[in-house]
Amino acid sequence: MNSLSFLFVSLVSGIIAGFILAGINYLVAEPIIDQAINIEIKNSISSGEAVDYEELSNYRIWQKGGTFAAGTILGLTYGSIMGIVYVVSRKYLPSSDDRKKAMILVALMCLSLYVVPFLKYPANPPAVGDPETIGLRESLYTSYQLASGLIVLSLSIILYKFRMINYMKLSVPILLVTLVAFIYVVFPSNPDTINAPMDLVNVFRGITFTTNVIFYLALGAIFGSLWHRFKPHEPTRITAT
Repeated sequence: MNSLSFLFVSLVSGIIAGFILAGINYLVAEPIIDQAINIEIKNSISSGEAVDYEELSNYRIWQKGGTFAAGTILGLTYGSIMGIVYVVSRKYLPSSDDRKKAMILVALMCLSLYVVPFLKYPANPPAVGDPETIGLRESLYTSYQLASGLIVLSLSIILYKFRMINYMKLSVPILLVTLVAFIYVVFPSNPDTINAPMDLVNVFRGITFTTNVIFYLALGAIFGSLWHRFKPHEPTRITAT
């Protein structure tokens, strides 16, 4: 394993995918967030609360500017995870092409770490939700991600171990749906009530879902292309002089 090439592929692919996600969010999601904040301001004014417009404006400027920093951190995190998991699972993934292997792996990551949790805890605009429950909401989401990830990992191992048995190709998807339905019922619902217009919330959820799926696909495509180009799995060659 060439450590430098491995780090380069993992980190660079994560950074580029994170910038793509941040750019799309800045152009598409931020206007929806502004609408949600304006609704929250109107609700605060109608209830007699004072609103500091200058402080709010400065905060939004800082928040929008931090979108790309947050995207970079997210990309680095998931790029690192992708790299570590890929090294472990590369020989078990179908196909002889690293680009296809990477897309298969990222599809499993997207399914387990994002799509399945999104079904139970879909994203809401920042202005929607009680700040006092943020710790509970984050712990529920993280726990759901962990449960979903373990389900997909376990079923992937079972499918690989018994891949020569034809009926396993049908039973594994059925098991996946059954177990996902089980954790969906077992986990509690989002504790916050939604007081923003559902049209706005649904648009935000649709945009968030789309941009995050694009992020995963970009991560897999870039990671696979770079891995195919630099081949970190090949040992470093030392040439005698």
